Amino acid sequence: MRRMQQNPTIGLPFLKMHGLGNDFVVIDARAVPVSLSATLVTALADRHRGVGFDQLAVITPGDDLTLTFYNADGSLSAACGNATRCIAAREMGIRDTNALSIDITGRGTLQATRNSTGLTSVNMGHPVLDWQDIPLAQEVDTLALPIDGTPVATGMGNPHCTFFVDAVGDIDLLTRGPEIEHHPIFPQRTNVQFAQVEGVNTLRMRVWERGTGVTLASGSSSCAVAVAAVRRGLSERKVTIHLDGGTLYIDWREDGVWMSGPTAHVFDGTLTQSFLDSL
Repeated sequence: MRRMQQNPTIGLPFLKMHGLGNDFVVIDARAVPVSLSATLVTALADRHRGVGFDQLAVITPGDDLTLTFYNADGSLSAACGNATRCIAAREMGIRDTNALSIDITGRGTLQATRNSTGLTSVNMGHPVLDWQDIPLAQEVDTLALPIDGTPVATGMGNPHCTFFVDAVGDIDLLTRGPEIEHHPIFPQRTNVQFAQVEGVNTLRMRVWERGTGVTLASGSSSCAVAVAAVRRGLSERKVTIHLDGGTLYIDWREDGVWMSGPTAHVFDGTLTQSFLDSL
């Protein structure tokens, strides 16, 4: 009888998660270090030939854990609120705790909590309002940028540009998004949001994410929109934001901007070694 030869796949394990349809690939590199090239990131982001994601998150060791984020185009992102909440929810479940500290590369240490309703919250830190720190290319009023529509600029670890409009459904996001993302006033490009006031402390928002494109939701963008609305006198500090993928709850407190919402851990998988070798 001929013996069957076993060829175990080495591969690279990953998790697939989403927060309101804002989806992520998560690689846990705490036990074994992982080297990620821009080529690998963009190949993974391809929804036809890879896995597909809005952002990629890599977990490395820290006091509790450290997160580094990549956009779908392979560029680094200093913040990703929904991914942070998703990873925090899973980690708190494993550790059987309701609180967690997370180090974010380029942003600092953020606090996460979970409550009995199933929502996970993360403190995204204080907003950045100074033009130099967002950053912008020139000194301007961040509450009214010299762009058609006089948007608001906010930093939440990454740059944001928020337009307040009468009807977000009328906005051609596929055209306006990339135009504003690459506007020369944003030397590091920007996330772009279009928001409308729907009621008392209630906003409707659509988003174009830097390095990714249209997404169903964005945590850091939701925080930026809430901050911009407060600064414009359009809402109080506790705001409900309806996105294409669902609802987030933002609370701008003295210790930072807290974001709360649902999370989903969809599946675990392994990238095959043949896929990795083909890149």
